[in-house]
Amino acid sequence: MTIIIFMIILWYSGLFFQTFFLHRYAAHQTFRMSKLGEKVCYVLTWICQGSNYLSAYGYGVMHRMHHAYADTEKDPHSPKYDSNVFSMMWRTKTIYQDINQQRVPVDAKFTKNVPQWKRFDNFASSRVSRLVWAGLYTTFFIFFATEWWQWLFLPVAFFMAPIHGVIINWFAHIYGYVNFKVSDTSKNLLPFDFLMMGEGYHNNHHKYGGRANFGGVRWYELDVTYAIMKVLNALGFIQIKKSALVPVKREV
Repeated sequence: MTIIIFMIILWYSGLFFQTFFLHRYAAHQTFRMSKLGEKVCYVLTWICQGSNYLSAYGYGVMHRMHHAYADTEKDPHSPKYDSNVFSMMWRTKTIYQDINQQRVPVDAKFTKNVPQWKRFDNFASSRVSRLVWAGLYTTFFIFFATEWWQWLFLPVAFFMAPIHGVIINWFAHIYGYVNFKVSDTSKNLLPFDFLMMGEGYHNNHHKYGGRANFGGVRWYELDVTYAIMKVLNALGFIQIKKSALVPVKREV
């Protein structure tokens, strides 16, 4: 039971900072926060994602490119242009690393105002950091795994952020329903997105990329991350931008 609880905490804590900090803040800037708050989010993202740590800069720039080139040959991740999920994720990894380490030129429109903390990113993304986290996960399993099958969760812990990416960037472009006609294959994966904290409302998000609430188009589309954002906004930790509070109605 301890391993199951650990995996649930790891899943949702890492996912929260991916959607809250990397996606809605770094990529789309749906809200503002102080520089101190930004630094705190960097550290908490590292703690919660551990061996899966993703840079706000690398993620933010690559995600903007995804929206600009969705389901075209320039899309960093598209089931339409990759033969299988593994080739898509390998290509995504390569593009992400090239962007994050600034090995390739990137149009200024994709980098504008994307947060970057190079020193911390170099540390958190280092092989040493990832191996230390992997060692800590393994040690936890040694002490608390009570059945052989619980060890099957260890690789999931090692690669949880890529697994999150697969669910949205592969499956949410193949399965689900649509509220809006868009020029790509994005779909809403689940009617109530308990699994991905709002990320699964992918069709809604592709229609209104700058909208803070990914759900809310149908009555049952509850975006848990947005609900947390409203609390943080009320407490003064963040300020949701007015431009991100767009009311919408479904089209199909």
